[in-house]
Amino acid sequence: MSDAIVESAAVTSIEAGSGGSRFVRACLRRPVDRTPVWFLRQAGRYMPEYMAVRKHHSLLEICRTPEIAAEVTITAAERLGVDAAIIFADLLLPFTPMGLDFEFVAGEGPVVHTPVRTLEHVKALRTDRVEELQYVARAIEQVATHFAAPRADGDELGIIGFCGAPWTLAGYMIEGGKQGGGDRNYIETKKMMYSDGAAWSLLMEKIVTVLVAYAQQQVEAGADVIQVFDSWVGKLSVRDYRQYCLGWTTELVERIKTLGVPVIYFGVETASLLPAMSETGADVIGLDWRTPLDAGWKAVGAGCAVQGNLDPIALFAKEDVLKEQVREILTAANGRPGHIFNLGHGIVPGTPVENVILVVEWVKELSALGVTQR
Repeated sequence: MSDAIVESAAVTSIEAGSGGSRFVRACLRRPVDRTPVWFLRQAGRYMPEYMAVRKHHSLLEICRTPEIAAEVTITAAERLGVDAAIIFADLLLPFTPMGLDFEFVAGEGPVVHTPVRTLEHVKALRTDRVEELQYVARAIEQVATHFAAPRADGDELGIIGFCGAPWTLAGYMIEGGKQGGGDRNYIETKKMMYSDGAAWSLLMEKIVTVLVAYAQQQVEAGADVIQVFDSWVGKLSVRDYRQYCLGWTTELVERIKTLGVPVIYFGVETASLLPAMSETGADVIGLDWRTPLDAGWKAVGAGCAVQGNLDPIALFAKEDVLKEQVREILTAANGRPGHIFNLGHGIVPGTPVENVILVVEWVKELSALGVTQR
């Protein structure tokens, strides 16, 4: 599928009046009056309003109850004054209709009770029950309805749906527990990837099938953009990414783009993978904080927008230090169409809410005036 076809689908959607926000225009590298800004995990444990909800509901209860998921999504977007709201959900939600039970264990994160380790396990995974995920779409509908009217500045707030990427979801399925620690090597996942081509290919195919249908539900409900999270793709070498993952991720991105929305593709520890990640055809590549923004943009190429990439821990810094880091990122972007200000990963618990709000204000101010004006 050509880039012209998939970009035309997104452009047609915008021209029809859907998703014409500052945020979506930036995703498509169109000029905007200022840099749009939102945050990964902007509705989370650092925010008192969210923790008040968590006193009464588990994470999965919030995700699976549209009214509550919409509430925490809306509250965070309004409290922070950001340009986009990402629906409150979890990457692993598609596991349940696929036949994989999981839970969140305190101190450990998600645990899959019966890891996928053999071809027989892969064959048993279901792809025909995606309708069970409609609760996410219903939450998006409520968020989209709430933000239907333009804001005071005349701009619409963007609505972001999301899903995991094939490699990252496979890692959770096969390893059976939370990944990302320094001592985790994805041994079981790479064993299947290297030694059982039939099982790996079928697993990738089933994951992509489910994710495309899941993304379609979200778009039909009102999502303007879909973000694909490849949280642990940085555990792969460039060779292995190209051989075992790039094709499947490209298929996922292309099929989502035919739904008429831009796609953001984000991973962590991806400096070596950025040129290959841009080959997926994603409209936007999310950059983690380890790579300078201008270097990351050069690596993905001029044909991509970029998102990022403040270190989340910088939000704990003194105001003058934090503002200078914001200024440096905007300076590196240099006003080029296609920059979305964000963090290089998610907001962590304990982050001062007032600092997050300040960053939003500074991005709006500095990008509208020009960062060279002090």
